[in-house]
Amino acid sequence: MSSTRHNSNPLSFFCGLLAIFWWNGVAFNVDAVEFYTEKPSFLPSCRIYEPGFTKCSTNSIQKLIDQLHVGIPEIVEKYGTWDPMHVRDIVFKQDNVEVATIRANLTDVVVKGFSQTKIKESRVSKKDFHWQTKIFLPKMRLDAKYKMQGRILLIPLSGEGNIFIEIENLDILMYTKTRLYEKGGFTFDNVTAVQVKLNMSRVRTQLDNLFNGRSKEVERSTNQFFNDNWRDFYEALRPLIVDTVENILKDIMSAVFHLIPANFFVEDIPTPQQLYGTTT
Repeated sequence: MSSTRHNSNPLSFFCGLLAIFWWNGVAFNVDAVEFYTEKPSFLPSCRIYEPGFTKCSTNSIQKLIDQLHVGIPEIVEKYGTWDPMHVRDIVFKQDNVEVATIRANLTDVVVKGFSQTKIKESRVSKKDFHWQTKIFLPKMRLDAKYKMQGRILLIPLSGEGNIFIEIENLDILMYTKTRLYEKGGFTFDNVTAVQVKLNMSRVRTQLDNLFNGRSKEVERSTNQFFNDNWRDFYEALRPLIVDTVENILKDIMSAVFHLIPANFFVEDIPTPQQLYGTTT
């Protein structure tokens, strides 16, 4: 995946959502090992055809997230820590639409708060092994340098400087479709599609040096307007935000599940031949 995204929202929330899932560029290519051939000790295994599978699966995914914070060597070696998370530059633009015409980028991006990620529920379908996952982040903070030019909802925006974003109580409902495949005698999940629904209780932001410092009072009132009306901005650009989050999540999960066989998560997962009747 390219490190440059062309997206639509100059708002702090959009940047925050991007930061949540833009894990050092997301499209990491783990080359320390091709894939795990032994189950890592941190990962509990579950059996989908036995009672209590959803509770076991939820715990297993939580352990995976916790280990990302502790550090998985193949990930840390190339991409650094999970919390704080250092993120590649983010570039986005939207032109000639009613709600916004904007060009912006973020650099030196650091995100904190992912060590508190909670997996509320992880359900896996016995029919086709798609997933439904409920995720909760109590608080996330992004710090970066920004450069921005354009308008949103008739408000002209220009400037460059420091930005911070804090998002509180972020709930993510994620639907993931997969296709099983075989490699080296193991069954793996190939993530084919992702859909998300998002909900949060509050977003706060501060963009320093808006309007290139020409008026500190206008800068202050504009930042206050963003904070007072963050839901209006989010709703106006929801389709594009969701599309971006889905693409990024798909890239993240594809990388993780090409590294760790599905057998290590679900011991009694069928082979592709057993599930589909043909070799995939």
